Amino acid sequence: MATTRQTTLFPTLRECGQKPAKPVNVASVPQRSPFRYPGGKTWFVPTFRRWMEHKIPKPEILVEPFAGGGIISLTALFEGLVSGAVMAELDEDIVAVWQCVKEGDAGWLADRIQGFDLTRESVLQEISKPARRTRERAFQTILKNRTFHGGILAKGSGLLKLGENGKGIKSRWYPETLARRLVNLQQVADRIDFRHEDGLKVMTEFASRQDAVFFIDPPYTAGGKRAGKRLYKYCDIDHEELFSICETLKGDFLITYDNADEVKALAEKHGFQYCLIPMNNTHHATMQELVIGKDISWMKMPSDVLRSRMEWMAGEPSEQEPSRPEARG
Repeated sequence: MATTRQTTLFPTLRECGQKPAKPVNVASVPQRSPFRYPGGKTWFVPTFRRWMEHKIPKPEILVEPFAGGGIISLTALFEGLVSGAVMAELDEDIVAVWQCVKEGDAGWLADRIQGFDLTRESVLQEISKPARRTRERAFQTILKNRTFHGGILAKGSGLLKLGENGKGIKSRWYPETLARRLVNLQQVADRIDFRHEDGLKVMTEFASRQDAVFFIDPPYTAGGKRAGKRLYKYCDIDHEELFSICETLKGDFLITYDNADEVKALAEKHGFQYCLIPMNNTHHATMQELVIGKDISWMKMPSDVLRSRMEWMAGEPSEQEPSRPEARG
């Protein structure tokens, strides 16, 4: 059982040594995923990049045990931040899309999307058909994700009515854009190790890898939170077990979670640090989410200081190299 240890806590961004930041404009981040994913982490990409940039040596593999829309893994692969990514997911509908990509059917899926005449009637007809092949289920999943309220695939979700600017179910249907993203995924498909498995099991499998890093974005159900139950089909998770597994990881990790006292208590219990970071929710309201890790001191360093430090550690001094202590004989 984990014991309580002293830990450095950062309750606010100001105490992290930074000025209070504005939420990231997600339009400024390359959109790699075909999903419009509830709880997606596009807004977190700049922070993820900053975390990865300070890693010396460069990690070989990224493990994302609750992959969902997969934007963090895709960013890491497209931008060369890791050599490979392990993506785990339990939801069979989401799994079908990633398996379709892995099995070489991304082109078929792109063509199917571009050729589909989307109306309320055609969507209802298509998603009511029994899917006999993985790629057919993948197409149905994309349809539902792009036409259901909030992109939610969990039970109880339904088709958009008004949508954005009165466009109804076509509000989020961009066939050319979706097709292009799917085709582009073929560039990194061979570097994805996709698992239709429990995320905690996958974390345990890679726990001894010092060259692995973990991005952990579990369903938000700790402390009675309802968001995870409303958004995801598989939402039950033992958060105590999750944090205990994190203690065993040889590689570094980041956990993202909403600002819940129960999660802060778990972080303190297991000796982890945490900080708050701003984000905009789907209703464009500014909220704060927790970032939890072994050592998040890099979050309170100005970018130029962090860059100089990393260059010095890598043996590639910048123009203003930090002074080194003289050797003593």
